Order: sequence, then structure tokens, then C-alpha cells
Amino acid sequence: MDFNRRALVLICSLISSICFIQCAHRASFPAAAESSSLLREELDELFGDPQFANAHWGVVIRSLETGETLYQRNGNKGFMPASNMKLFTTAAALVALGPEFQYTTDICATAAVDSEGVLQGDLVIRGKGDPSISGRYTDGEVTAVFRAWADSLKAHNIRSVSGRIIGDDRYFDHEILGDGWSWDYQSDYYAAQISALSFNENCVNIVFSPGDSIGALARFRLEPETLYISVDNQVITGDEQGGSEIYLARKRGTNEVICRGRLSVSESEKRDWVTVEDPGKFAAVVLRDCLSAAGIRVHGEATTVRELQEGLDRVDRGQLIFQHQSPPLKELIRTTNKVSQNLFAELLFRTVGRNVGGQGNANTAEKVEKELFADMGIAPAYLAIADGSGLSRLNLVTPNSVAQLLTYVRRHAYGEVFYSSLPIAGEDGTISSRMIGTAAQNNVRAKTGYIGRVRALSGYVTTRDGEELVFSMIVNNYTVPTSLANTVQDRVCERLANFRR
Repeated sequence: MDFNRRALVLICSLISSICFIQCAHRASFPAAAESSSLLREELDELFGDPQFANAHWGVVIRSLETGETLYQRNGNKGFMPASNMKLFTTAAALVALGPEFQYTTDICATAAVDSEGVLQGDLVIRGKGDPSISGRYTDGEVTAVFRAWADSLKAHNIRSVSGRIIGDDRYFDHEILGDGWSWDYQSDYYAAQISALSFNENCVNIVFSPGDSIGALARFRLEPETLYISVDNQVITGDEQGGSEIYLARKRGTNEVICRGRLSVSESEKRDWVTVEDPGKFAAVVLRDCLSAAGIRVHGEATTVRELQEGLDRVDRGQLIFQHQSPPLKELIRTTNKVSQNLFAELLFRTVGRNVGGQGNANTAEKVEKELFADMGIAPAYLAIADGSGLSRLNLVTPNSVAQLLTYVRRHAYGEVFYSSLPIAGEDGTISSRMIGTAAQNNVRAKTGYIGRVRALSGYVTTRDGEELVFSMIVNNYTVPTSLANTVQDRVCERLANFRR
């Protein structure tokens, strides 16, 4: 009887211990001071998860205050960073150009305005890389900037244009896609074509609503309303049970868009985006429409300098009427990092190349950035920079390089601007739904990264002692669901937020 009682007590004790260990791994962390060796053991366990046995983790965790490396795993190996590449792009732009830098777009005339208010020539829109001409900074009013331009033209006594609207996108080289981008990205908003003259992030918004009955074609409208694209709408109105799935495809080299799928009858609206072919011409076409709507008649067509057969010298000699200025760079990099906007990153990348290196192309931008990074203590030989957004699988960085970048920029005069551009765990940006209810919420500031089989998270976290750490966690070549990589990264962030010396 005593033996059975002792056995029962022992079994209960073991069960209690197991439950405690499981709970500790699930939610609770030591409140007392602890050793770095204990932290390393726990992180080894998290990154050693057998589900990632065929993958590669690269990790560096470092004290911003002391420079001590608390944890390292493959820190000097090359990893595809996905959108962690934007950390390099935005840091380089901030250091090279300054937080108050603004893009300008020149609105020019190739001839004089007569006494009747007729511009006796062409109106030229000379783009210099501004990513912001859209509804993003005008409360969703996609054409607000163009309507303001119409008002400015009227203020300069221009009532009609005898010639054409000409989009000039030559400020950057003609690289419409990043090096190594997949061919099947071409319709998707995250792979919008790159142009020095960009409008509405080089996409058309398509807004679907249910048809009159189940089985009927869904309705749609375009933002902006434009004939620049043609839409073959095959989206069917479905019942409430099936949910909504809509697929958009733009025929390569054209602006012909096919929409397929189903829209639940219970949906009020569903918004999607499709890229356009030749963004500079898209901008010219929509501007022409906006001028017409404002009462400024344009007799000629909308075109681009790349389509001109003659008269290029007149375009180059065009006289400035007025300039449009973008929001300051500090706002643009906030958009780039918070929502991981690829086109913004590609335009920033080429802007650094053009403004510092004299040419607006990826090769020049890579050369300029590597020189900047060398000054930051980052070995250029350990970097492969194919694009500015991280969409290319040809990019390679090391976790140590990411950590060094984060350390340098945090200590820089513009460090707070960079820091505030990063998503906040559980609060905003691409990690708004992660780490909620943990010590990492409203603490971690970090940039995500994702392309197929690549997941990254790098940034800053403050421990329970108030010690600020920089971290970089990148996993390549995993075959499990991405949510499991998120879980590992979130658990590490929570662990670091609870760490105390």
C-alpha cells in the first residue's frame, strides 16, 4: 500500500514537472537574472526544431550597447534575404540623401502659351523616380495629384494643349524588372514595372462587387477609370459558403487583363490590383484624361519619349512650368518598410545610383551601396545586391551583415528616423498580427521578408533590463508551412523581450 502511494506521488510529481516545462516553453520565461549560456541553449532548441532539418537558419543576436554577441548560427553564411533587402536599400538612401530629400517631377512645355491660353506644343512630364504619385498620400484619391496639376496649369493660364502629353522616364535606365525576377510575377502588384515616371504604383485597382444573382458575372470598376487596360471579366457571383477567390492575369507585353474566379454574394466589395505595361505611358494617358475632365483640352495623344520618332530635341529643351514635390524621404522609407512596398524600394535603389553614382540603374546602385556599406563596417564581398526590394533570388546577405547594418544605422544621426520606419510587433505594418499578448508586443521593431522558401525577420528588441538588442533571423530552403517559421521567430523575440542579465 505504501509502495503504491509512493509510486502515485512520484507519477504525479513527474506529470507536474512535465506540465511546468511545457508551460514554460509555451508562455512563461524566467523573471530572475539568468545567464547567456541558458539563453543560447534555449535558442539552440528553437532553431534546432526537426521540422527545419532540411533548411538553413542564419541568426545573429547582439547587444547594441556592448557589442556582445549573445547568439550566432551561420552568421557569416550567405542567405537570400527576401524583403530584408529593404533594410539595406532604405538605410543607404537615408544616409546618402538625408531624411528631408524630396523627389521632383517637372511639368514642362515645348512651346509658348498664346494669348488664348493655348500651349502651342507638347506638355512633357519629366519623371525623376517619385514613387508617391498615387492615392497613398491623398486619402485614397488616386488622381488627386493629377487634378492638382490641372489647377496649376490653369493658374499658368493654360486652357488647352495643341500637342501631346509626353511622359519622359529617361532619368533611370530602361530596366522594367529587377534582375532575377520570376516571369510569372509580371501581373502581380508586388512586381510592378520600374519606371522613373510612376503613377498609382504602376497598377490599376480593380474593385469587384457581386452580380444580381448567384451565377451571374460579378461587377467591377477600375481605379482610376481608364481605357488603358482592357478587362475580360469572368468572375462569377457565388453563394456564401464557397468564399471568394479571384485571379488576375495580364497577357505578357500587353494591357489585356483576364479576371477569373468567384466572388461570394455576401461580399460588399473585394479589391485587387494588376500591373500595367509601360508605366510612363500609363501616367501620360491618365493625366490626359484628368486634364480633359478639368476642362483642359489636349488635341494630341498621350505617349512617351521612347515612342517618339522625331522631335526629341524639342522635348529636351522644354521649359519648366512648375514642379511637383514628393513627401520627404523619411515618409517614403516608412511606407517602404512598414508595408514592404517593392516599387518604392526599387525606385529608392536607383535614385541612390543616379544621385550618387550618376546613373539610374541597378549596377551603379549596387556599386554605390557597397561603398556606403563598407564605410559602415560591412564586408562588400559578403553581399550580392541584385535589386532593391529583395524580390530577386540572386540577392545574398549574411546575418552578421544585417546586424552590423542595424547597429550602425541605430547609432547614426538619422537612426530614429530609420527605427520609426520599421513595423511594430502586434501594432502595425507586416507584423501587426504577430506576438500579440507577449512581452514582444509594442517592443520589437523589425522588418519581415518573404519569397518562396525564404522567411526573414530582423530588427530591434528591448530586454526586461532595458538593454537594446539587434537581431537577424533568416531561414532558407524550408518545406514546412511558413507559419512555422513565423512561430520560431516570434518565440525568439518573446524570449529576448523577457531576457534579463
